[in-house]
Amino acid sequence: MSAFKKKINGITKRTLKMIMESSKDAHPNEFAAGMREIDGIISELILVPGTISGPMSAILKLHSLPIDYSIIGVVHSHPGPSCNPSDEDLEMFGRYGRVHIIVCQPFDMKSWKAYNSSGDELDLEVFN
Repeated sequence: MSAFKKKINGITKRTLKMIMESSKDAHPNEFAAGMREIDGIISELILVPGTISGPMSAILKLHSLPIDYSIIGVVHSHPGPSCNPSDEDLEMFGRYGRVHIIVCQPFDMKSWKAYNSSGDELDLEVFN
């Protein structure tokens, strides 16, 4: 199966915890990073050089990401209690990647949602 069609089944608990802790540390600004999958599981975060974080948005310089087909999308935090994508999020989903995660307050293991490039919600399993 090609890298473009490989099914993403889930995310590691370690990676999800790292996302939540990074989002807490960045608050009230947004946190953003790329995500790498290994064998269909999101297992690593890719920090993007030049990322600009503010209370209303995070700007990722996607051209700074390495050319690597295992980088399957972007994760970012919302400083409030909603994990629903904004119009700007949906536009970015359609331009880059296949899987996107939004986390929100209280930044715990239940305060996140995953989306595909069309903005449809995905059900990802959390793996130990």
